[in-house]
Amino acid sequence: MQWKRITAVAAGVMLAVAACGSPSSNSGNEAGGSGDLGGAQVKAIDATAKGPAKEIDGAKKGGTVTVLSDVTPDTFDPTNIYYTDGNQIGKLIYRALTQYKLDPASGKPTLVPDLAEDLGTKSADGLSWTFKLKKGIKYQDGSPVTAADFAYSIKRSFAHDLYDAGPTYQIQFFKDGDKYKGPYASGDNYAGVETPDDSTLVIHLAKKFDDLPFYAAFPMFTPIPKAKDTKKNYEQRPMTTGPYQVTSYTPGTELKLAKNPNWDPNTDPVRYQYPDGWDFKFAQDTIKAQRQVLASAGPDANALNYSNLDVSLLPEVKDQSQLVKGPGPCTQMYTMDARKIPLEVRKLIAKAHPTDSWRKVAGLNPSDSPPASTILPPAVPGFEKYELPGLTGTGKGAEDDAVAAEVKSELAKLGKSNFELSWYYSIDDKISTQVTQLRKQVYEKAGFKVRAIGVPKAKLRTFVGDQNAPVNIGKTPAGWCSDWPSGTSWFPVLFKSDAIELGNSVGQLQDKALDAEIDRVSAMTPDEQLKEWSKVDKMILEKYLPVVPLYYTGTNSPVGKNIGHAVNDMTQGLPEFTSIYLKQP
Repeated sequence: MQWKRITAVAAGVMLAVAACGSPSSNSGNEAGGSGDLGGAQVKAIDATAKGPAKEIDGAKKGGTVTVLSDVTPDTFDPTNIYYTDGNQIGKLIYRALTQYKLDPASGKPTLVPDLAEDLGTKSADGLSWTFKLKKGIKYQDGSPVTAADFAYSIKRSFAHDLYDAGPTYQIQFFKDGDKYKGPYASGDNYAGVETPDDSTLVIHLAKKFDDLPFYAAFPMFTPIPKAKDTKKNYEQRPMTTGPYQVTSYTPGTELKLAKNPNWDPNTDPVRYQYPDGWDFKFAQDTIKAQRQVLASAGPDANALNYSNLDVSLLPEVKDQSQLVKGPGPCTQMYTMDARKIPLEVRKLIAKAHPTDSWRKVAGLNPSDSPPASTILPPAVPGFEKYELPGLTGTGKGAEDDAVAAEVKSELAKLGKSNFELSWYYSIDDKISTQVTQLRKQVYEKAGFKVRAIGVPKAKLRTFVGDQNAPVNIGKTPAGWCSDWPSGTSWFPVLFKSDAIELGNSVGQLQDKALDAEIDRVSAMTPDEQLKEWSKVDKMILEKYLPVVPLYYTGTNSPVGKNIGHAVNDMTQGLPEFTSIYLKQP
């Protein structure tokens, strides 16, 4: 998913786009530091995981958790959820075919069955997937969940004129996905789903989609009974299968949840039901809400805020255990059009980039924006830390006189003196303007010519989103986040030749050998891929260098002193809600 799907508050830092340890001895929170990137994950999936989830040491039941949120989710309709906070909140109320279980020690995610008995069975030709569903699952009203309800929710997702914010892989990969327009316009007869009986769901594909079990973790794959579908009003009283149900929802203002009496923990390997309820209050003032949480006076001790702590409040943090820290699912990059900039020049651009000063001008916080040296972020299975010379996410670049002179000399030797670098920036965004001034000054010092084109902020995405725009630096996506924790949601999408036509190309690479290597790894099993994606990552930077990695996203969110087991969910870059409890209910 692109940065536009991330509810980050540092939108100005993104320029062209708007966003997304050890247990504490006295808080019960785990704060895996963003800088601790860990090692490679050895297992991406576990088809045998069963409920109930192992009880959390010291967890207590009761009380209400309050979430003081400065951002406002756009929807709680499961078909339309795509932003990270919507996904995180959705895990409290919706169960899907699959879900991610976080390792208690490392926090790394493993895909496990949720409402399905396993992770699906693929047909010999790879064009059909069969999911056997757990029996005895009920909605909050006690009515049974059937395979037809899953089939209907999938059909519903094709009504993209009504649910225009949700994921769209089904349109590309599911059989007749380019023709079927959902149950309202095209009726119930859709060839892409089949239900031989009440506990069997078969999904038919137009082309192979081996990541389907990962995609099936989205709220879009929660069951929805056709008779209960009220279209745009469905989010007001949705049919829920998670540990909580909606008691009231005022869009833009408040969401209240209470326990779902028919949630069965014995079937759920991921979730818990410790608090009696949840009270989400939206559109809060960021500074005020975060100060309330840190102060933890009275009921605010039971509160949390899931945005990263404002830099101005760092001096006010007296107890580090009140910060949930850890890696997130995104990497921010400085992109270069490989069709327009020769490789040797791209290397000099990377060498000259004033990364340290850029971080200061952009207002980055080391706690939630750690320097990047790879394309994959630490949260994605298959990540392995490596550092190539000059690609560490740090450095003065051509601000150093010696480096500037060296780059200038190398450009001359290549016959590329005064090579023009061109990019768009926002004329009405202070950070965008300051970053452009910094880069222009440094690159001109290093012997480049700079053509920076100022455009209104409201139109910036349109300009930088054009893969064939008449510039050679900074086209989007300049930041990328995992739709699911797998390298297949990165490398095939961003670096294959067809990514240009699809509008997702990072660096506009067109190389058949790279295409073949990405296809080779993509054809492996998820566990086999873990050993290979880091090699592809390193090969792209060593051999092609279409980007300069800048930083990974991280979590640095404040929680109240009475909040227990607030851990980072690296699949979302947010505190993981379903395992939270109150120390004193």
